[in-house]
Amino acid sequence: MVRLEQDFDIVVVGAGHAGCEAALASARLGLKTIMFTVSVDSIALMPCNPNIGGSSKGHLVRELDALGGEMGKNIDKTFLQSKMLNCSKGPAVHSLRAQADKQAYSNEMRKTLENTVNLTIKQGEITRLLTEGDRITGVQTYSGAVYHCRAVILCTGTYLKARCIYGDVSNATGPNGLQAANYLTDSLKELGIEMMRFKTGTPARIAGNTIDYSKMEEQFGDERVVPFSFSTNPEDVQIEQISCWLTYTNETTHDIIRRNLDRSPLFSGAIEGTGPRYCPSIEDKVVRFSDKNRHQVFIEPEGLYTNEMYVGGMSSSLPEDVQEAMYHSVPGLENAKIVKNAYAIEYDCINPRQLNPTLEFKRIKGLFSAGQFNGSSGYEEAAAQGLIAGINAALKIKGQKMLVLDRSEAYIGVLIDDLVTKENHEPYRMMTSRAEYRLLLRQDNADLRLRKKGYEVGLVAEEAYQRVLEKEVQIKKEIQRVEHVNIGASSDVQRILAEKGSTPLKSGTTLAELIRRPELSYETLAPLDPERPQLPWDTIEQVNINIKYEGYISRQLKQVEQFKKLESKKIPEDLDYEKIGSLRIEARQKLEMYRPISLGQASRISGVSPADISVLLVYLNSR
Repeated sequence: MVRLEQDFDIVVVGAGHAGCEAALASARLGLKTIMFTVSVDSIALMPCNPNIGGSSKGHLVRELDALGGEMGKNIDKTFLQSKMLNCSKGPAVHSLRAQADKQAYSNEMRKTLENTVNLTIKQGEITRLLTEGDRITGVQTYSGAVYHCRAVILCTGTYLKARCIYGDVSNATGPNGLQAANYLTDSLKELGIEMMRFKTGTPARIAGNTIDYSKMEEQFGDERVVPFSFSTNPEDVQIEQISCWLTYTNETTHDIIRRNLDRSPLFSGAIEGTGPRYCPSIEDKVVRFSDKNRHQVFIEPEGLYTNEMYVGGMSSSLPEDVQEAMYHSVPGLENAKIVKNAYAIEYDCINPRQLNPTLEFKRIKGLFSAGQFNGSSGYEEAAAQGLIAGINAALKIKGQKMLVLDRSEAYIGVLIDDLVTKENHEPYRMMTSRAEYRLLLRQDNADLRLRKKGYEVGLVAEEAYQRVLEKEVQIKKEIQRVEHVNIGASSDVQRILAEKGSTPLKSGTTLAELIRRPELSYETLAPLDPERPQLPWDTIEQVNINIKYEGYISRQLKQVEQFKKLESKKIPEDLDYEKIGSLRIEARQKLEMYRPISLGQASRISGVSPADISVLLVYLNSR
């Protein structure tokens, strides 16, 4: 039998958020790339929540954009509402979140992919990975066609042996009723790859014209929208925004759920996979937080093209009749018509400890993976990993040093380090609390932190890089100027301070010292600064933050110096831990299992103590 054979540099398996970023990165870096998907209509699909960003996730999107990724640009073109979250708190936790027009988002990303040089899109299911020794050589499709390549990036999302479940209904499908990928898991196991079974879920979609919005609280977007992408003109995103709505569950809702817990596959044992702790189903919330008499429910539009509304906060796998009663008990949803039932989805994924921080498998050269296949959750986490995997697959083929971001450089570095270093027994979700140096890793300075790396890799254009260099000079120059602007205790100054609710001056001070007061800022003190230059809004933001939080920032920079010392101490790939006699048995086993690349990474492995790190350091120095 004659079968089709073709040659590519890189094969990307999957066209979700990870697959799109991986394919774009490798193609833009000049590698001949082919991306496979079970359906070309599912490219950049949003099978769950209709938004991009959110607490800590907004950081990932802006970092991805700074490195040359596409998600930030795409949501800027297709959002319905945008909001900067956590504005009542410090800048370290400010995060952008935008409601997406799902269909527009998918269509726009598909258009970008289809018009990218070096990139081929192919509908088809990959069933086998082809290897020679410990090296990847290609893939085989369900039809038997073979695609030879030098690297493969697995971005299978929630499709591997996927099963959608609600009540006693179980369908062997991927999200949104799409075809599952039922064969690749067996090929992965044959290669010795350790697999896990995880679970996630999604709420019902309801017809918007059957909702009584008068019983809900209207939720508006920001008056002045901040774009996700550093290359987006801020004026282009000042659009008329669509409202979201807030309502709440109640004791009636909770009683319905409690009475039917025995019919929930989540509690009956019908669902095998482990679900995300930080994104629980409504039945999970009712059981775990039994003291709460209500939970928030956000009603969010799926897009301008449809009447469907997403019921945020009420994902479920309860039976269809229970879902009807449960949703109808919520104020405003009494007469709501369910368009799509809520369901849980189980899928196969890998234990990510099998990966290097480059997202390449330790045991199979040229095989990379990203996204929910790596045991993470969320569109943003997936996209960030996809970008790094795509970059590194391309750099490996080019014979260049691969890109690894550490925990002090980016949320992306925290995300990947947590995945490959820590024991993950549930889908991993990014949170600001996971980042030790979050005051340095703010969403507002992602371009200053990472544009240079994107430029060096080859994904950021010269013009964009030069803009960042100019911005750095502007910020430094303006901070130095403000530090030397003297403010006297004149009557005009005292009056302005009083208007701002600030303590009067007893003697002269500098403008910088006034900016450091919690109730004041660079902007509010403009009347006291007649020599102030005209600066872009994002430069002003950096000047204000750097002056106001100077002490805290300096402290974190010193902590990073100590962190870098451990990170820079590399561990040889072939190190035999059994020869290090003073290491505890548990530490030897864990170090052998994870094969860390540095002392820093070794120090974060569960079961490896500070004493073990000291022993390891002495041993490495003796060599």
